[in-house]
Amino acid sequence: MSTAAAIRLVATRELRVKLRDKTFLFSTIFFLLFAMLGTVVPALIGSSASSVAVASGDPTEAKLRDADLKVRVAADPEQLVRDGDVEAAVLPGPVVVAQDEAPNDVVRALSEAPEVRLLNPDAVDPVAAFLVPFAFALVFFFTSLMFGLQIAQSVTEEKQTRMVEILVAAVPVRALLAGKVLAGGVLALAQVALIAFVTVAGAQLTDGGGGLLPLLAPAMTWFVPFFVFGFVMLAALWAAVGALVNRQEDINGASTPLQLLVMAPFFLVAFLQDNETVMTVMSYVPFSSPTAMPARLFDGDVAPWEPFVSLAILAVTAVAALVVGARLYEGGLLRTNGRVSWATAWRDRELQHL
Repeated sequence: MSTAAAIRLVATRELRVKLRDKTFLFSTIFFLLFAMLGTVVPALIGSSASSVAVASGDPTEAKLRDADLKVRVAADPEQLVRDGDVEAAVLPGPVVVAQDEAPNDVVRALSEAPEVRLLNPDAVDPVAAFLVPFAFALVFFFTSLMFGLQIAQSVTEEKQTRMVEILVAAVPVRALLAGKVLAGGVLALAQVALIAFVTVAGAQLTDGGGGLLPLLAPAMTWFVPFFVFGFVMLAALWAAVGALVNRQEDINGASTPLQLLVMAPFFLVAFLQDNETVMTVMSYVPFSSPTAMPARLFDGDVAPWEPFVSLAILAVTAVAALVVGARLYEGGLLRTNGRVSWATAWRDRELQHL
């Protein structure tokens, strides 16, 4: 069996197992609901216009219709409010009548707005400026952590059940590692694609794509390659962690340094996204660039060459992580006499080729 065929075989097996995994299904549903709550639901709620009644010939009728309100003409507009047929009525004066809460959209339609002159018309909405970088950090953090832990648990389970000895006899060790990383990457990328689809659809409903989408599109486009290289970099190290232990209970202890590398960028982006210096430095550090660089791209303060340089650094680091991860994976995979240290796994892999 060729190496490519072995990788496809392992990846297919991993995909079948993960697609039936409740954790994967639950996380996908959770992220989709999060995206819908952040975009689609507010848009649907905000799109509901008030119904308002006016008397025949009322001069305010045209303004109300221009504001896309649901206007009803009646002989006694106030009675329609009392009967619950409309939310508000406009009486001569004009006077707005409602049950227990002022209808803001009706009031705005009848108000004379002053001229507004913006000094920075292209500025990002403050809420979006916080939520979008936070969303990038949240997606990468949870996805890389969840799928990384699943990869480590899968490797440890195969060691614990001694199935790994059968697998290694059938396929090369590196093909086994590559298949696991490939399967995890495909599922993680599919999950991110679904989240992106729901987010774009929600942005279209929110403002028709006129305000948010032009800013969001470059960041989301760059997020995909950053996510792929970042995930591959971490997945190889997670597989190595799984190979270093023999029991599921030992994974958390062995993976503590790796968990810190995943958690630190998330909290830094979440709490220091307004610090331009910190975000600039983080956009070139491989473990934080998958979240920091898309966040800076959304803010629009990135030179055209910066994403290419940052992605190149990340790609080189991902290749180095693959080499290191593969060596540790091979050095610890067949050792079943307790937890293996990183140094021992590295040395044993070297001795195997002497």
